Amino acid sequence: MKRYSILIAAMTLVTISCSENYLETRPLDKVSSDATWGDGALSEAFVFGVYSHLGYGGFEEEGLASLTDEAMFTHSGRGINVINEGTLSATGTGNVNIIPQWDELFSAIRQANIAIQELPEATFEDEELKNRLLGESYFLRAYYYHQVVRYYGGTPIIDKPYGLDDDYSIARSSYEDCINFILSDLEQAISLLDGKPETPGRASQLSAMGLKSRVLLYAASDLRDGPTVSAVSSAHGSYSNLELVAYTSGDRMSRWNAAKTAAKALLDATTGYKLNLSAPVSAEEGKANYVALSMAGGSGVADASAHEELLFERTHSELYTRENDWPLGGIHQGINNGPNGYHNWAGNTPIQQLVDDYEMMDGSKFDWSNPSHAAAPYTDRDPRLYATILFDGSDWKPRPSDVASIDPYDQIQTGTYADGSGGTIPGVDTRNSPIENWNGSRTGYYVRKFIDPNPAVEDNMSSAQVVPWPFIRYTEIALNYVEACLETGDEAEAIIWLNRIRYRAGMPAVAVTGSALVDLYRNERRIELAYEEQRYFDARRWLIAPETLGRGIKVVRVVATLKTGATPHVPYRYDPAVYTYTYNVVDNTENETRTWDDKMYFMPISRNEINRNELLVQNPGY
Repeated sequence: MKRYSILIAAMTLVTISCSENYLETRPLDKVSSDATWGDGALSEAFVFGVYSHLGYGGFEEEGLASLTDEAMFTHSGRGINVINEGTLSATGTGNVNIIPQWDELFSAIRQANIAIQELPEATFEDEELKNRLLGESYFLRAYYYHQVVRYYGGTPIIDKPYGLDDDYSIARSSYEDCINFILSDLEQAISLLDGKPETPGRASQLSAMGLKSRVLLYAASDLRDGPTVSAVSSAHGSYSNLELVAYTSGDRMSRWNAAKTAAKALLDATTGYKLNLSAPVSAEEGKANYVALSMAGGSGVADASAHEELLFERTHSELYTRENDWPLGGIHQGINNGPNGYHNWAGNTPIQQLVDDYEMMDGSKFDWSNPSHAAAPYTDRDPRLYATILFDGSDWKPRPSDVASIDPYDQIQTGTYADGSGGTIPGVDTRNSPIENWNGSRTGYYVRKFIDPNPAVEDNMSSAQVVPWPFIRYTEIALNYVEACLETGDEAEAIIWLNRIRYRAGMPAVAVTGSALVDLYRNERRIELAYEEQRYFDARRWLIAPETLGRGIKVVRVVATLKTGATPHVPYRYDPAVYTYTYNVVDNTENETRTWDDKMYFMPISRNEINRNELLVQNPGY
């Protein structure tokens, strides 16, 4: 692929928001507008610039998981505390780097608007390319608008690039109007991308169909039904502009049926990864399948066919530096999140509540009050646990040379171990470690998912992982379909698809109905889509955030004592025949204290944006 870094940089200099910051309407610096839209390669380069606003997908250092009951961010601040502690205000949004900001999203939307305006009149002769780029631009505008809407609610609908003489004051449209606008863009994308190549990192017809499924599912959910959310949320109940964040009229069941139809259309149009099984695979194969899904063909140690699961992805290369050439980029998921005993930073570490929600292999719930569960909490669990989370005693990659003498066995050490002389040895991956203790996990766990298990890939070194980020994948749409089936009373169909997902992971068939089936589905979605930026929205749209996101953080403290007559291992290694392990679940008292405020269902529009556009109405509770 040709490189257009200088051109793209020139094209993206303008800061975009609903304000007087609009200084130009077309790319004018290095290359004229006529030249850009008169040349297919330059037009393609411009559209790649629209993609570049997606960044690294979910592989930024601060993960959205740390704003949920999946993880805690190890290093305090960075705008995370104000969200998790419910203290965010409209004047403090500039420090919240973890959430896409209003002005950033409108910057991307403006670039998409330029492409949508110019491509129909573009003078280059390749009509196939022109239609493809136009379809991608409609998809990208829909994607960025769906981001604005799901974080902020109804938004001004701007479908053209503003000029110097245009009025920048524009009111927020209703949530319903925004959904209709997004769906219209997606229908355009579906039509224009019909028959066009499915290129990793670029939008396709399947990408647009997948996003349509998500948008309709969200639109049918509790958070977006005015009467339902008003009865639950104090902030919404007293909000005089409810139409900005929810439907205030219409037939909710028709919305669920629309979500069901859209999901099924995608499921029928393509296939996912190993979702045609009639019985559970072995536990070993279930783990391997889930590792393959998280690698999605991006690692030589996983099944490359898992890439078929991805409907829209952020591809990555071995390039170490950030650049604008879509769809390339370098990522460092390993160093951002891996154990400090590997010289990594332990960024977004799993919390105990997530670990506890993985079922036992027989499909029963894990229970700390069960003595056998409490004595061996990581034994005979859902195989996806072992593919997602590193816990005390987990086998992992070779240690760096300066750590190998402490742990020659390459096992995660997050506990405290008896040394045989009345003292203890701190695990090399703890905050008492001799190796970068400030980067140790506070929760007793590390994330494994999306970190390349290839021993040749040293997470803390200069080589970047080549693992794609799954913006949209097939199994998400299958789960969307399950949810819509449950809401429309089609339990039998829901169970068929739930079983397909569970069989691939090595888990048994569903054996419940009614409200228990809804609970099982929600937990299945939580486990299957862990660390994929889904839980933040699911907990909100189901209106369960107060009891999930708002609960305190539980962590584990592992202590190993010597069995009677046993001789300790020197260097230490995990060995239940030598040590008795106790697992103490305690409340986290470090770093952040979580609470919930109903205003946190949505992000606030910053005071600066409202000062620029006085027609903007603030979100409920701010």
